[in-house]
Amino acid sequence: MTPACISARWFRIILTRLALLATVLGLSGPALLAQSDSQSQPPSQSAQDIPDAPSTVQPPTPRIPAATPENPSGGNAEEPRKPEPKSSKSEETKPAPPPMPPVETVPADTPAPSTTQGKGPRNQISPTEDLYKISVSANFVQIPVMVKDGQGRPVDGLLAKDFTVLENGKAQKLTFFTSDPFQLSVAIVLDLGMSDVAVQKVNQTYSSLVGAFSPYDEFALYTYSSTVSQVTDFTGKAPRLTAALDEMKLVRGHDSGPPVMGGPFSGGPTVNGMPVGGPPNAPVNTPPKEAHVLNDAILRAAIDLSKRDRTRRKVIMIISDGRERGSQAGYKEVLRVLETHGIQVRAVVLDQGALPVFKQVEKIHHIWGQGYADILPKYTNATGAGDIMTELSRNSIEDAYAEITSEARNQYTLGYSPKAVPGSSAYRSIVVEVDKKGLDIFTKAGYYSIPSMH
Repeated sequence: MTPACISARWFRIILTRLALLATVLGLSGPALLAQSDSQSQPPSQSAQDIPDAPSTVQPPTPRIPAATPENPSGGNAEEPRKPEPKSSKSEETKPAPPPMPPVETVPADTPAPSTTQGKGPRNQISPTEDLYKISVSANFVQIPVMVKDGQGRPVDGLLAKDFTVLENGKAQKLTFFTSDPFQLSVAIVLDLGMSDVAVQKVNQTYSSLVGAFSPYDEFALYTYSSTVSQVTDFTGKAPRLTAALDEMKLVRGHDSGPPVMGGPFSGGPTVNGMPVGGPPNAPVNTPPKEAHVLNDAILRAAIDLSKRDRTRRKVIMIISDGRERGSQAGYKEVLRVLETHGIQVRAVVLDQGALPVFKQVEKIHHIWGQGYADILPKYTNATGAGDIMTELSRNSIEDAYAEITSEARNQYTLGYSPKAVPGSSAYRSIVVEVDKKGLDIFTKAGYYSIPSMH
């Protein structure tokens, strides 16, 4: 075989192998590309038959099935199907929501409703309001009543059926009755016109005076002698009252004993028995009259108490010797203010007013102005507080504070709605009777009705 033939044969072999190699390469290239693409692509739909574990951060995305004859739109997990917009027809047929009920509000200072009267379910209010507050109307008459036995001890356990209320002699139908304690609004009226010995004795009892009140009471402090002063406004904070009373300890009372009318200390300087400045005029031995405005002090405290919450029991506590001189206000006009607003006057009388002769005041209920030897017992009996407390020792004064607040807070409370008389504000007398013998009853003598607007 010639060299030319060999070269041609080898040339054909090389061409054949090159063509075979090109064929092999042409078939394997798409497969390799497909394999690389398959690694970057997510698993096929068949691999999604087992759901992933639920996420703890957000709920899993619902799996959308592949396209089927029943569901031609299909879809996959990467391209979730968007919800179709609702048609206007479906919006028109959707029923409208029910209207919101009206929101009812009450003023912020409206007192809580009564939980003592009425037959409905018990209201969910605080224990303080539950015990002390009642709701009253314009023509509602509220009567605190204190009942004691022959030894002066309070009588408990009485019921509404045991009481009879007469207004101007006619029996009234009770619409309210309770023996629950009340919150107090107390005006403390301190007499600084007493002798200095009495004033200093009272100064030692101030801590017991503050301790006589409960955390739910409110109180204000007034002083008087020739004029009336309000030391503190009404507050329920005991430290404020304590601070004011501590300042009162620096105030001195009047000197004891009668005024000096003669002797070496009655005149001015003299020379050889003759007064300096010329012959003296005829001496006029007239003791000075010092004002002791008890009526004005009670009236000032009563006017301020009339503005307090009407669901509280209102009390004026007087610490005095009981003297009255020089007031601009008279007894009758002050008593009218007290009876109009249901204010009780209670008194601790000491110094000269606590002498035994002062205790011989005749006991009369419901008829003011008869048989009284002093003006202060008139106030206490007419407003339902009973007799004054005449005390001489420090311990008895402290006991009187606690007794006054306890009796004022823990009384029977009766209520009724009288028939309104158009345009009438006449005085109406009240008599309370108890269907038991041997008991003493203390209540206000009457009240002035509120004129009807009809």
